[in-house]
Parts: sequence; structure tokens; C-alpha cells
Amino acid sequence: MTFDLQQAQADMRRAYYGGATGMAASSIAWFASAIVAMRGPADTAVWTLLVAGVFIFPASVLLSKLAGRSGAHAKGNPLGMLAGASTFWLVFSLPLAYAASRLHIEWFFPAMLLVIGGRYLTFDTLYGERLYWACGLALAAAGFALGRVLMTPAVAALAGGAIEAAFALVIALREQRAARPVAA
Repeated sequence: MTFDLQQAQADMRRAYYGGATGMAASSIAWFASAIVAMRGPADTAVWTLLVAGVFIFPASVLLSKLAGRSGAHAKGNPLGMLAGASTFWLVFSLPLAYAASRLHIEWFFPAMLLVIGGRYLTFDTLYGERLYWACGLALAAAGFALGRVLMTPAVAALAGGAIEAAFALVIALREQRAARPVAA
């Protein structure tokens, strides 16, 4: 099957609930890290986000399926390659964020906010949803602001979780509204 851009985006939205399930899973990882940061050493909170991050995609697939979606885009959808490339970019950026934390532990979470924010900018193309620009820029702005004032790891992780949870909710509501049958 050959896809045009709108068909490819519609397939991605349909499969992954507009991306809301992945964003919700990511917010849970941020919140888990924030809880750890409030109760224990910041290094443990860093590792919590890194390890929890490994489970974001599988969790998003599960959440998509629970929401009645397939959790898998169609074979041949060219946007699958973009999703994969943006994931590799994220993984390749992790050592930079971790290295920053070795210099100043408070820099890890702002660095991750910048990395994740940058990745979400590609989601406009993946899902055809401009709201991802707002999310990416909100995360990046939080990263810049919190990094500048060396905010505690718990506050920075809470900011990441809150921003992603808010945008996940808005996107999920849009998906729910879009899926409703139109009354004749």
C-alpha cells in the first residue's frame, strides 16, 4: 500500500491514540522519577527516569490497546521510519544528559526536558497535530528555565510529568472527540 502524508498520519493517530498513550506513559516515568527524587538521592531519580524510559513504548502500546486501538501502525507506513529515527536520536542524546548530571546533578532533568521537547517537535509530522509543537516548546522552555535556576531534581521531574500529562489529556480528548460518530 502506498501512503500519502495525511493517510500515514491518520494511521499513526489511529494506532497510537494520537500519541496520547505514549505521552501518558512518559509522564508516568517522569512522576516516578520525581517521587524517587523527593525521597532519596538524585542519582537514583536519574536512573529511575532512564530505566522507566525503556518501558514507555511497550506501555504506550498496552495503553493504546486498552483504549481500543491497535498499538501498531500499518506495515509500509513511511512515518514509522521517522518514529524510529526520533527514538534513536533520543537514545543517542541520553549520554549527554547523563554527562551533564555528572557535572551538576540538577542539570540532568532540564537536559532531558530539552531532549524530549526537541523530539516532540517531530511528532507534528508523525501525527499531523500542531499541538506537539506547543508541547515540545513547553518542555524546552521548562528545561531552560529550570536549568538556569538549578531547580531541584524533584521539581524539574514534576514539571516534565505535569507538562506531558496535561498535553496527553488534551490529545486524548481530541482523539475521543474525533472518534465519535457524527450525528446525521
